[in-house]
Amino acid sequence: MGATILVAAISTAFGVLLLSATGYIGAWLAADPTFGDSDTATLVIGVLSVLLVGVAVYVASIVTANTFATIIAGRTRGIALMRLIGATARSQRREVAAQGLAVGVIGALVGLVVGTADATVLLRWADASLGIDPGYDVVRPTLLIPAAIVALTTWAGAWSGSRRVLSVTPLQAIAGAAPRGHDELSRSRGRLIGSTLLLLGGAALLALGVVVGLVSPLGVVVAFFGGVLSFTGLALAAVVIMPPLLRLTGRLFGRSAAARLAAENALRYPERSSRMAIGVVMGVTLVVMFAVANESVKAVLSSAAGGEPPAQLNQLMDTFAAIMMGLVAVSAVIAAVGLVNLLTIGVVQRRRELGLLRALGLTSGQVRRVVLLEAVHVTITALALGLALGIAYGWVAAQSLLGSVSVPPAWTSPTVIAPAIPWGPVLVVVAATAVLTVVAAVVPTRLATRVTAVEALAE
Repeated sequence: MGATILVAAISTAFGVLLLSATGYIGAWLAADPTFGDSDTATLVIGVLSVLLVGVAVYVASIVTANTFATIIAGRTRGIALMRLIGATARSQRREVAAQGLAVGVIGALVGLVVGTADATVLLRWADASLGIDPGYDVVRPTLLIPAAIVALTTWAGAWSGSRRVLSVTPLQAIAGAAPRGHDELSRSRGRLIGSTLLLLGGAALLALGVVVGLVSPLGVVVAFFGGVLSFTGLALAAVVIMPPLLRLTGRLFGRSAAARLAAENALRYPERSSRMAIGVVMGVTLVVMFAVANESVKAVLSSAAGGEPPAQLNQLMDTFAAIMMGLVAVSAVIAAVGLVNLLTIGVVQRRRELGLLRALGLTSGQVRRVVLLEAVHVTITALALGLALGIAYGWVAAQSLLGSVSVPPAWTSPTVIAPAIPWGPVLVVVAATAVLTVVAAVVPTRLATRVTAVEALAE
């Protein structure tokens, strides 16, 4: 449960930092004589504040639910044994839900304290660096919102994650429970119908947000809900979407025994691979989306100012970009915890499989390469998908927010904004993801090399 507490704590701290950062910028604008009387600036910052809180809550929801569902899947045999000796499915679900709530509350409280302390230090540093004092108090009741949401989503993730486990009969689980394969998941009509409706509805709202943005900055609110719905649909459909993408990526690793085993492992159990990938996709998408949106907005403002925006506005945009990029580290840590946790659980659940490979003649080095290549395989696929989604979402955000702004030479609106891709941050994301993969694979590969054929096959 330690990993779940850590994820809940990081997610809560992420929400607290986002709330504090946007509140600080809003207070700065209100205190500045240039922007203080601007209703548009106040509206934009207010909308961004609400949307960023929504992003924090959404990130926390997916990460905690995914992590807890994976942990519950690893406890199949223990839960099945309890049912065998008389425990009912309902009592087991209540116990799991209570554990999820307790873990969520502990993690949320830790994250609230750490996030508030970090926000206080960072904003005081911003005061000193920028030479301003907007009079913004970090400690305020609104910081309880991400903590409460994370605690509740952890409880919901525990309840949801226990549903499939408790539908397995005790005898089936004791005999050994394997993750569901691609064929079984493809036959899940409820998942396919739900994900398709979410994807189509989200795409429609994204398009509507762009259209509304041509007359009002509030179009970004419509686009935000479109992004949430479409990404949720993608997360649900990942078990169907990821296998073809993983198959394409698998061709990059050659035809060695380790490479082929790694590729087949990622394809054989898409539920496990998609859970691992979706955290990376989400982190990369979030970071690239903010970077592209910020760069596109700066390009529009520069055009409106005849080449270079006013110094004060430029400083504001750079500060906002720096704060958002500073949150990249938080997203990377969340993705790292999820990746390490899922890889570790995957290795533990596959002790017999790894022991059999050792018995068939694979060396410990080859087993390590299999686990590492599997992580690299999934991460490269997730990185490519995250970059594409981030650029698309970033452009939609900029277009729906500033599509109604008049820019030269015609000084007419609506304005069609070309997506501006900041290659520096994109390269940083690629490099950070590569490092993340190597670091995240350390623990699982060590576990893999400790598995001897005799010990694993004896289980």
